[in-house]
Amino acid sequence: MTERHAHHHNNERRVAWAALLTGLFMLAEIAGGFISGSLALLADAGHMLADFIALAMAWAAFRIARRAPDWRHSFGFDRFQILVAFVNGLSLLAIAGWIIYEAIGRLFEPNEILGDTMLAIALAGLLVNIAAFVILAGADRENLNIRAAAIHVIGDLLGSAAAILAAIVILLTDWLPADPILSLLVALLILRSAWSVVRKSAHILLEGAPDGLDSQTVAADLMAHIPEIEGVHHVHAWSITQERPMMTLHARIAAAPHLSPARGSEVVAAIKARLAERFGVTHATVEIEPGDGA
Repeated sequence: MTERHAHHHNNERRVAWAALLTGLFMLAEIAGGFISGSLALLADAGHMLADFIALAMAWAAFRIARRAPDWRHSFGFDRFQILVAFVNGLSLLAIAGWIIYEAIGRLFEPNEILGDTMLAIALAGLLVNIAAFVILAGADRENLNIRAAAIHVIGDLLGSAAAILAAIVILLTDWLPADPILSLLVALLILRSAWSVVRKSAHILLEGAPDGLDSQTVAADLMAHIPEIEGVHHVHAWSITQERPMMTLHARIAAAPHLSPARGSEVVAAIKARLAERFGVTHATVEIEPGDGA
């Protein structure tokens, strides 16, 4: 098993366990939210429902990414992970918007809340979310699919913590606005993290250049380290996933009486070696052109 496949298998297994924990506790939290009347619990249960779906989608994405490339999908299915991360990010934005809407309504019209029931369920939810987070912490943190799944779980964890704090405040002071206020704070944190995932996954889906792979930087570096190159143009960089950057470019070779195929192959090999060493690009298509007088 290659290192990349080993990472995928580890990610897949950990996401599956996190999904199972989240799905089982979600059912208990929905019941507890209705019984106690707590928006914080219902918001967290709704978030956990979305998390369960998100984690299940993340698991499916890793399964699909295993498939070998075919004639219709010559780069394979790795990018399905990015698509799932994008969808999960959008779902997080929607959940946060719903929590904000409901919390504002509860600020003006507070409802009765059973603080003791709310506290017991929120404590159990916190333990479940901590367990799910620990499971995902052992996965590849740079993988956008894992990051989106982890943000879902962190949002749940914060939601449970907010519900615990709100329950304590309500039990001690009977101040009901604590429930929607803390829900608002959690929603704002979720918005920030969700936007980061949406922005980065959309950048990959739109064939944006990976960080540090702008055409000017690449051209200057190749010309500085390979003496035969006198110009680099038509540089295109994108990525299948964060772990798989790709590139195509044209390189103009310094003038020479004859540019033999063997010499051209040596320059191409040198360019690809430099791209792998300096920029981490292991898949590059390079076309060489003779310079003036060649």
